[in-house]
Amino acid sequence: MPDIQTTVVNDLGIRLTLTANSASEALNLIRQYAAQGYAPEREERPGGIELPLEAHDNFDWRLLGARPWKDAEGNEGVWHKGFFYRKRELEAVDNRKMKLPPAIKYSRGARPTDPPHIQEKSEGDIAYKKGSGRNALGFNPEMDSPGPRRGRC
Repeated sequence: MPDIQTTVVNDLGIRLTLTANSASEALNLIRQYAAQGYAPEREERPGGIELPLEAHDNFDWRLLGARPWKDAEGNEGVWHKGFFYRKRELEAVDNRKMKLPPAIKYSRGARPTDPPHIQEKSEGDIAYKKGSGRNALGFNPEMDSPGPRRGRC
């Protein structure tokens, strides 16, 4: 079987290329290096990342180089690359104009340095940088945190 290579980078811009024999081994290497401050090198996708809602409670944020956080006031979110992405739970929408399933969304206020393709405009033309959303798409159990299943982030 051919080797699988992935690159991780830290906040200082130090890049390491990791080699694994399988996808599972590659994910475990990413988890290992994420604990040391590295994150997988990847492009920001327009619209953010969408995963199934069912995956939320056990999603392994280390695979994105992020870590869950809850402040003293009870606000939940994740830290990623020095920014805090606030968690918002969105109810299902079912009306004449649109039908949307319930979702959990992580976002932060946009910065002038953010590329336009990853910003979304909403009420009052406030731009938000999309982080990740959770919806009912396909699910890969490899993205779960190892060990016992846990509650919400």
